[in-house]
Amino acid sequence: MKLNIREFTTQSEGFLAEFEALLAWDSVSDVTVQESVANIVTQVRKKGDQAVIEFTNRFDRRDVSAASELEISREEMAAAKLRVSDELVASLEAAAKRVNDYHEHQKQPSWQYQESNGTILGQKVTPLDRVGVYVPGGKAAYPSSVLMNVMPAKVAGVSEIIMVVPTPDGVVNDIVLAAAYIAGVDRVFTIGGAQAVAALAYGTETIPKVDKIVGPGNIFVATAKRMVFGAVGIDMIAGPSEILVVCDGKTNSDWIAMDLFSQAEHDEDAQSILISPDLDFIKAVKASMERLIETQSRNAIIQVSLENRGAFVHVKDMDEAMDIANIVAAEHLELSVDEPEKWAQKIRHAGAIFMGRHTPEALGDYCAGPNHVLPTSGTARFSSPLGVYDFQKRSSLINCSPQGASDLAKIASPLARGESLEAHAMSAEYRILADAVSAEKSAQEAKGE
Repeated sequence: MKLNIREFTTQSEGFLAEFEALLAWDSVSDVTVQESVANIVTQVRKKGDQAVIEFTNRFDRRDVSAASELEISREEMAAAKLRVSDELVASLEAAAKRVNDYHEHQKQPSWQYQESNGTILGQKVTPLDRVGVYVPGGKAAYPSSVLMNVMPAKVAGVSEIIMVVPTPDGVVNDIVLAAAYIAGVDRVFTIGGAQAVAALAYGTETIPKVDKIVGPGNIFVATAKRMVFGAVGIDMIAGPSEILVVCDGKTNSDWIAMDLFSQAEHDEDAQSILISPDLDFIKAVKASMERLIETQSRNAIIQVSLENRGAFVHVKDMDEAMDIANIVAAEHLELSVDEPEKWAQKIRHAGAIFMGRHTPEALGDYCAGPNHVLPTSGTARFSSPLGVYDFQKRSSLINCSPQGASDLAKIASPLARGESLEAHAMSAEYRILADAVSAEKSAQEAKGE
């Protein structure tokens, strides 16, 4: 199959502007979507279970009459696990353990220290009480998304995890429920879309209000998450999946072709880009892609994705390749090169860095251990992968000794008065020790003031 994939060279005039135009992604929903979501959120907030049932019946073609019908018990999750093949259950359990073990290293302890005057300062780290996890449903089945969103929350110590997953036409996915059981999800509700986000954000008679909502979804879900942010925390507003492969030309071209396919098959808006200083290698990869695409069951999606948003970029050397990689700030970055650790030091922006010729991004999606929930659309410039820290909050600890309060008050008072906040100043001044006040007064008298 012939593929019309954009080809760039950094030496051409106007390269950067054209390349950045290809990278651009507008994740903002249109007015129609925003109005529809705003109505759904408002109705759920006002009418609770009734609205959730109405929207679920309408959008998922269900026939639910009571909110209790929307919940799947732990016993039903366990039963679903028994219906899944032993091989798949073993893989889910192995992946869950690896994800758990990796995230154990992210745990942050509370800490404090004592100053010489006895004042104690520190930070108390505590988990969120309740978290909501959105899992896509319908034709898609993403048990890996369940593990990646739930395991760090469990490691963080979140007390209760509520999962929502749409079940159009009442079709329940056993693999997703098996993953939920293995990951330790407490409650599952078969709802989706904006109504699920609103129910988690504000609570209903049946669905409990959560502190934070995580997990991917379509444009209606993303819009709803953006809309309820502030009433509840959210993880991120994710764009289409993306991969950037930097290769020095020494990796098997079929391997690189399949790595690029691995993101392109997600959907038509996904982005796959190859950067290399070896022009002949770029041509070899393209030839591999045109040969191998015929073997892919999702080849129609792959073709649209590659032709709409894919690219080959020829650079003059590996240093320039690193410069371009930092401009892209990719969700997934593969460094399929010699000495990958050395080149990784030059990367400032990337969601996850896959180093070496034997580290395809696909392993990270399922079982390597690090989280596959990553910043997209260039947001790796300021965002990080989902982790334990996303399910914890930090409280500052301040415990002043009498001497410490007195010392700090002498600093705070002039600052407060400089801001014309007299009560602030006096509140601090009341803590100045009597002997310090007396000494100050004596000094002033000695000066004749």
